[in-house]
Amino acid sequence: MSERLSDPLGRDLLGRVLTAQRSWRSPGVSAGVVRDGALVWSAHVGSARLGAPGAEISPGAPGVSEVSAAASPADDDTQFMIGSVTKTFTALAVMSLRDEGRLTLDDVLGDYLPGTRHARVPLRQMLAHASGLQREPVGNIWESLQAPDREAFVAGVEQAEQVLPAHHAFHYSNLAYGLLGQVVERVTGQDWEHVVRERVTGPLGMTRTGLVPAQDRAVGYQIDPYAGTAREEPLFELGATAPLGGLWSTVADMARYAAYVARPDGRVVSAETVDEMCRPLIMTDVDGWGGAYGLGFGMGRRGDRVYVGHGGAMPGFLTGLRVRRREGIGAVVFANASSGALSLALATDLVEAVLDAEPSLASPWAPEAPRPDLEHLLGLWWSEGSPITFFVRDGELWSRLADDDPLSETRYAAEPGDGGPLADRFRAVEGRERGELLEVVRAQDGSVDRLYFATYAVTRAPLAFADLL
Repeated sequence: MSERLSDPLGRDLLGRVLTAQRSWRSPGVSAGVVRDGALVWSAHVGSARLGAPGAEISPGAPGVSEVSAAASPADDDTQFMIGSVTKTFTALAVMSLRDEGRLTLDDVLGDYLPGTRHARVPLRQMLAHASGLQREPVGNIWESLQAPDREAFVAGVEQAEQVLPAHHAFHYSNLAYGLLGQVVERVTGQDWEHVVRERVTGPLGMTRTGLVPAQDRAVGYQIDPYAGTAREEPLFELGATAPLGGLWSTVADMARYAAYVARPDGRVVSAETVDEMCRPLIMTDVDGWGGAYGLGFGMGRRGDRVYVGHGGAMPGFLTGLRVRRREGIGAVVFANASSGALSLALATDLVEAVLDAEPSLASPWAPEAPRPDLEHLLGLWWSEGSPITFFVRDGELWSRLADDDPLSETRYAAEPGDGGPLADRFRAVEGRERGELLEVVRAQDGSVDRLYFATYAVTRAPLAFADLL
């Protein structure tokens, strides 16, 4: 288990949360930091539920909700509405069905909602907010706070517009994620919440995450920008639109979730599938190249670091989830305020502070076990007049183009069915040339004559193209 953060770093993080709570004028702010799979720090500033103004009022009094009659601080198990962070759960449900072969990302909406006017929109585009579908479901649900049931939601789709051509630009669409929830239900024959519980929250041990909060939940508020007074916001039950933002969760549960996103272990989907979800498909910040979106997860860049995660907003709640996957560090921030709280930015600040103050320590090096089956491939080779070095790392075959450029590295695995003692066909499975084939060509005496990688000749001596003719 990862050690907790040092006292100086913990105090620095607490100071950041306190400063944010005062600056945002949020009744409460709760935050947690995950490192190496464990919640190593958390803080709860202010109140999850404000006390009733004036004299003491007992729960159940007219006009006062039971949960807000007495002031109460939050703890790691206090539920907050996570808003659009829910989309990442919907995306994981879709991807788990994809991995089982029950759907493909190139399936179109019409495969599941026959006859819809948006029948040709692929699931992949909806996951990446690249479909051009209008932002919101039909109807003024953010004014009435009355969400449609399944029948009304599906009927409303026929009035919805595709406001941009597909992949013309990133265009955030709550409607698309509501539709993805319908796809999940139609593939499985089960309610979306049941699928998410069975496939995501249950396997991760997230017992306090769901659509219906407990009585000790946090209460959301809107703060008057001039008077500074707090007004309790109404609960918003999202009905058929829940897949776009309806979940409640806690610091402890979201820590489990962040730990999984950082180091996926197959309980929900494969590690390769999480990698796929966290790769950019469309830029959200075209001018600055500071942000992108993948399959359900957003990416944000600060300096040379890219963080994945999502923000969430619902009446009375603002949430931020950020994970730096390379180092296995993540953070979640909850604020029980409708506006003003930059939860996603603070979550990024907390991860960045840990990375800068207490970077993860590298594992000690140990000699490799002998790999006689790879010895004939190791060392310096040449292709197109430039060097390429093959070496063993952690028992696997790698190559690099330049010693100081990790982005030039490629990892290989022997092709299935290459049954001889010395494999002659390898597939690039990670890195620069992922997916390409590495072939070993042998001379009549069995020695290696040359390699072909992605059809390029690779030789022991630097040769010109003319020498290869």
